[in-house]
Amino acid sequence: MFKSRLCMLLAFLALIPALIAAGCIGGVKDQPQQDEKVIKIAFIGPLSGDMKTFGESAKNAFNLAVEQSGGKVGDYRIEAIILDDRNDAAEAADSVTKLIAEDKITGLVGSFSHRATLPISQIANDNKVVMVAATATNPAITLDNGVRKDYVFRACYIDPYQGTIAARFAADNLKAKTAAVLYNREDSYYNTGLAASFQNTFTESGGKILAFASYLQDDDDFSEALNNIAGLKPDVLYLPDLYQKVSLIAKQAREKKINAIFIGGDGWDSTGYEDAMEGGYFTNHFSANDPRPEIKKWVEDYNAKYGAAPDARSTLYYDATNLLLNAVKVAGSDDPALIKEALQTTENFPAVSGKISFDSEGNPIKPVAVMQVKDGKQIYVTTMAP
Repeated sequence: MFKSRLCMLLAFLALIPALIAAGCIGGVKDQPQQDEKVIKIAFIGPLSGDMKTFGESAKNAFNLAVEQSGGKVGDYRIEAIILDDRNDAAEAADSVTKLIAEDKITGLVGSFSHRATLPISQIANDNKVVMVAATATNPAITLDNGVRKDYVFRACYIDPYQGTIAARFAADNLKAKTAAVLYNREDSYYNTGLAASFQNTFTESGGKILAFASYLQDDDDFSEALNNIAGLKPDVLYLPDLYQKVSLIAKQAREKKINAIFIGGDGWDSTGYEDAMEGGYFTNHFSANDPRPEIKKWVEDYNAKYGAAPDARSTLYYDATNLLLNAVKVAGSDDPALIKEALQTTENFPAVSGKISFDSEGNPIKPVAVMQVKDGKQIYVTTMAP
C-alpha cells in the first residue's frame, strides 16, 4: 500500500512543471509574458456633452481599426486607451497630460474639434507623443506660430485647402464667372479660412468676386448683405458656415430672389437639408456613395460591426488610426522619433478618404469629395484631385 501511494506521489510531482506551464496552478495564466512588447495608443474624442453622438461613431472607427489589425502592429501588442474630452479644451488638456505622465502612451488619435485638439497638439508635441488629429481642420494644429510641431499630423485636410477646391469646382465644373462670399467674421479659423481661400483661388481662376460680406456669430437676420448680393446677381454664393446657420441664410436668400448656386464646406455635412439648400454643393472628406472599392469595403465592414453607415468623421478617425499603426509598422519600433519620421515620409497610403501623402506641415495631400443637396439628401458628385 505504501509503495503504491509513493508511486502516485512521485507521478504527481513529475506533472507539476507541465501543470504550471499550462497555467493550471497559481494563476500564472493571468500574468503577461515577460518578453511581450506592448505599445500604448490612445483615442480622444467627445463621448459626452454636446458632440457625444459624433464621438461614439469616432470611437467605433478607432476600435474597428485596432480590431482589424488583430490587436497587434509589427511585434507589438496594441493597448488601446479611450479618453472622453467632452469637446472641452481644459478637459482634453488635463486628460492627455495625465495620460502621458501615468500611462506613457506612444501615440494619440484625435480629437474632434479644434477647440479640444489645439491644446493637446502642443502637449503631445512637447512630450514627443506622436499624434494624428482626425477631424480638426485648423492649420494651427500642426503649427506653433508658423513653426512645425514635428510630432503632430492630421488625417483631414485643412480649412484653406477645401476653400481652394470649392473655388476650383465653381470655376471649372460649374463654369461660374462671378461669385459672392458671405461668412461669419467672428469665427477666426473655419469661416474666415475657407472664405479667404475661396476668394483667392476663384480670382486666380479668372473669376470675379462681386461681394465679400460677413456677419456676427449670433446674427439671424442677413437682410443687409443679402439685399446687396441680390442686386449683384452672382453665379455662385459661397457660404462656409455650419449647416444650421447656412440653412437660415439660404432660406432668406431665396426669399430675396437670389438664384445663385450655393456652395459650402464640410460644415454642411448633415442627415437632412432645408428646401432652400436644394441644388447646393459642398466639399467633404468622404462619401459612402463614392464607387472606389476601399470605400465600399469600409462601409460594409462598419455596417456589419455597428449596424449603421459610417459618416465622414468616423471615416477620418479610422484613417487617422490606420496611418498611425502603419507608421509604427514601417518604423519597426515604438520609438516616437522613428514613428514620426515614418509618418512624415508616408506616400500614397491607401486610406478610405483617398491616397494620402504628407506635406511639410503634416497635412495630408489627398482628394476632396464634392457633394450635392438633392431631394433633401446629400449625393456624391465627384472627387477633386489635389
